[in-house]
Amino acid sequence: MLAQARAELLRRRKLPDASSRVPPDTRLGLTQAKPVSNVAHPVAAPTSPVTHPTHLAVLDDEIDITRLLGHYLQSQGFRVTELHNGSALMELMGRDAPALVLLDLGLPGEDGFAIARQLREHWHCGLVIVTGRGDAIDKVVGLEVGADDYVTKPFDLRELVARVKAVLRRIEPLASRPAPLAATAPAPAAEKTQLRFAQWRLDTAARRLSDEQGRDMPLTSGEFDLLSVFARAPGRVLSRDYLLEQTRGRSAGPFDRTIDVQVGRLRRKLELDPEDPQIIKSVRGAGYILVPQVLAE
Repeated sequence: MLAQARAELLRRRKLPDASSRVPPDTRLGLTQAKPVSNVAHPVAAPTSPVTHPTHLAVLDDEIDITRLLGHYLQSQGFRVTELHNGSALMELMGRDAPALVLLDLGLPGEDGFAIARQLREHWHCGLVIVTGRGDAIDKVVGLEVGADDYVTKPFDLRELVARVKAVLRRIEPLASRPAPLAATAPAPAAEKTQLRFAQWRLDTAARRLSDEQGRDMPLTSGEFDLLSVFARAPGRVLSRDYLLEQTRGRSAGPFDRTIDVQVGRLRRKLELDPEDPQIIKSVRGAGYILVPQVLAE
């Protein structure tokens, strides 16, 4: 009996009590799991790029007209600044230049054509003349000073918005488009920024035209775009429709002389004798062709 009691005492001394035992999860090198909360934590939604509405400026001395155009253009998703004189437009151009200006020619005490010319000389933006002057001479002069489009009052608001969008497409980088030419589509010159032809050098990156002596020849935005199309397709007949699509983003109407007017302006700047052009020639019933060889550098 005594021997059995001693054995039982020794067995009990080897067993630790409950308070000194190590939790089984610690023995395995694990930390005790934290209680799981039932509260849902919000997950940040993926962000999408923020798009800002295109900024347009409407310049007209009639408040009712600017208000009408402003409200309608805003309903079409544009941001609109309404203006009533040329000095306010120039101040806006220096502070928050719009992508496109809708300009009335009949401003009291101001020359609308001079304002259009000033815009073209200092800023690269769309320009749509919206005016009550419907004479053909006024239209030609408006296009010659660099307007992208010419709309006469009264006008349909939906048509005006369509024309505005067409101009905006043109002044944005143009993707390559199929060419509805008089003949086959031109094979463009290599994508190099220096194009040399006749006595001229066209820098497509700097949007600059200079002669052999390095003297700059000022070009409006429309003139430069048109000359660039010619310079990248030398020796090919380009139809008026194709030229208008490439430079203005729209098709020609039956009485649309936009390209003819711009070609005439380019000839006066490029040719030794604009009455006998040797650089840009007309092809009866087909369009125009840039005659000299173009070297891409």
